[in-house]
Amino acid sequence: MRPVSPPRPAAAPESLAELLGGRRGAVDATVPPVVFVVTWLAAGGSVGWAGAAALLAGLVVAVVRWRRGERPRAVLLGLLGVAVAVVVAVRTGRAADFFAVQLAANVASALAWAVSIAVRWPLLGLVVGAVLGQRTRWRRDPDLVRGYGVASWAWVGQYTVRIVVFGLLYWASFHWDGAVVALGVARVALTWPLIAVCLAVSWWLLRRSLPPDHPGLRHPRVPDRA
Repeated sequence: MRPVSPPRPAAAPESLAELLGGRRGAVDATVPPVVFVVTWLAAGGSVGWAGAAALLAGLVVAVVRWRRGERPRAVLLGLLGVAVAVVVAVRTGRAADFFAVQLAANVASALAWAVSIAVRWPLLGLVVGAVLGQRTRWRRDPDLVRGYGVASWAWVGQYTVRIVVFGLLYWASFHWDGAVVALGVARVALTWPLIAVCLAVSWWLLRRSLPPDHPGLRHPRVPDRA
């Protein structure tokens, strides 16, 4: 086997926030929950009216996202998430159950990210690799595999924070009506602000995990074939 490809000239480092973006999408995701809680309060605790308003808000957000050129699949999944949350809340008659889907989604996400690290297919690498058009080429670079694995723990951490906060507030909702408003506030606070912190921490972990001479995320050090 020939020596690995020589490192390319260093370029200005890109942060994960620049590569992944997501701020606008994260802000959009908070609109239906906020509308749900505000309508629930204004309608005297009517889950039906709150659900209808949230579904309408979700539809408006979906149209705006589609007109911005986002992928139809992502737009439809976002709208589907709102619809499922509304159906659950309307069927149970409990406003707090609107957030049960979010709680379950975070549990599933935390497990998925943790398993991906354990099997050495860190999801952060898959996401960044897809954005950069590398597919799975980065997996042939041991430094990137290790770095993405370490950085992915920041994402497990953010989902765990949400699980703890949403879980405690959801449990409190059985005894405290104010938990619905608290869940709405937590939904906003733990969306873009938490994602911003997660991106910063995971980028710091990733950079610390890579050797100083590594050419960067765009240039995996892949051994040349013999």
